[in-house]
Amino acid sequence: MASPPLSRLKKETSHDDFENLKRLIHGKLVDKLDLNKLGELQGDTLRREIRLVVEHLCDTENPLLNRSERERLIEEVLDETFGFGPLEILMKEEGVADIMINGPKHVFVEKNGRIQRSPVTFRDNDHLLQILDRIVSRVGRRIDETSPMCDARLPDGSRLNAIIPPLALDGASLTIRKFGSKPLALEDLLNFGAFTPEMVMLMEGAIKARLNIIISGGTGSGKTTLLNTLSSFIQSDQRVITIEDAAELQLQQDHVLRLETRPSNIEGKGSVSATDLVKNALRMRPDRIIIGECRGPETLDMLQAMNTGHEGSMTTVHANNPRDAVSRIETMVTMGGVELPLKAIRHQLSSAVDLIIQASRLQGGPRKLTYVTEVLNMEQDTIIMQDIFRFVQDGIDEEGRAFGHFESTGVRPAFMSRLEAAGVRLPANLFSARSLG
Repeated sequence: MASPPLSRLKKETSHDDFENLKRLIHGKLVDKLDLNKLGELQGDTLRREIRLVVEHLCDTENPLLNRSERERLIEEVLDETFGFGPLEILMKEEGVADIMINGPKHVFVEKNGRIQRSPVTFRDNDHLLQILDRIVSRVGRRIDETSPMCDARLPDGSRLNAIIPPLALDGASLTIRKFGSKPLALEDLLNFGAFTPEMVMLMEGAIKARLNIIISGGTGSGKTTLLNTLSSFIQSDQRVITIEDAAELQLQQDHVLRLETRPSNIEGKGSVSATDLVKNALRMRPDRIIIGECRGPETLDMLQAMNTGHEGSMTTVHANNPRDAVSRIETMVTMGGVELPLKAIRHQLSSAVDLIIQASRLQGGPRKLTYVTEVLNMEQDTIIMQDIFRFVQDGIDEEGRAFGHFESTGVRPAFMSRLEAAGVRLPANLFSARSLG
């Protein structure tokens, strides 16, 4: 392949020239690699050795690249070789919470609560599929025409959902929810104004007293982040088993056993559902069971676990408010084909669940705990609930972001006796009716 004309190289290298050069160097790099020697090298040493080869190829193929273009070319070739190509740039970008890829040329990110288009693109749909296949194969998943949807996780714990043609009409579509290698600490969420110190004291006490907790919220409301944060209050001498479809929880204890569901293989066999894992977890001497998200028949098994000696268990559900969360749980219990009367389901639910914490993503991006609600008992056919803390929205600021204040409703929880029996002492005025700022 002939080098581009000198007159053109004196200018900033065009996007097409840059991509062609990157492909050429990547192809020559693959031809030069000695796989036997590479097997003896690991990690940073391997990347350094390959970098020297790429630098030499850059100087040989196009010595007239300016310094910034040369460095960018080297990094992108290394990302194509070891990482996830253009995805690496997006994953390293500060402030990005979500990455949304609608085909190879339409890439969007959510940054600081707002969705914006990214200049990053993929060469074509084959390039995007190649990167996607590399991701899912590393975690034992597959995605192809017979199984065109997939949940997977990236090495840093971020969650990926993908759907490809023929279901996606405009090329492969990826949605990535970024989770940093270091989970957000309690202090971080307090600084962001997600909740108040008074709410933290109650949630910490509830976890130490082994209350069963449901975290409810919509997509992107921060349910998993909150679950990770609250897990820091679990005593270190307890055995915790987590069950997820795509492992993303980053619990902060030593004694954690992580289980992950498995889809069926190409013959349609070998699937392991969340229900299967919950049933098996009950035989593994857990102190607490944490399900990443209840979305089906496993909900009944989770309620039964909470009712049969596994207090302190937690899960998340998709719902708009605590009352909706209860309705969704009732619906999911019936999805397993078990014909239980609605009253029996509600009795089971009111006995099992002690606290519902509602996480919400408000207009403009801020995430808040909008309700901390106690589940009391049954009165006739109705589950009685009461709000302990809540967030009241006061309006929208000039930047289009919702703002408001937290308040204590003045209700003293009925489970306070359980907290006191567990040695948890809360300030006498914690529940007095007032604005919390």
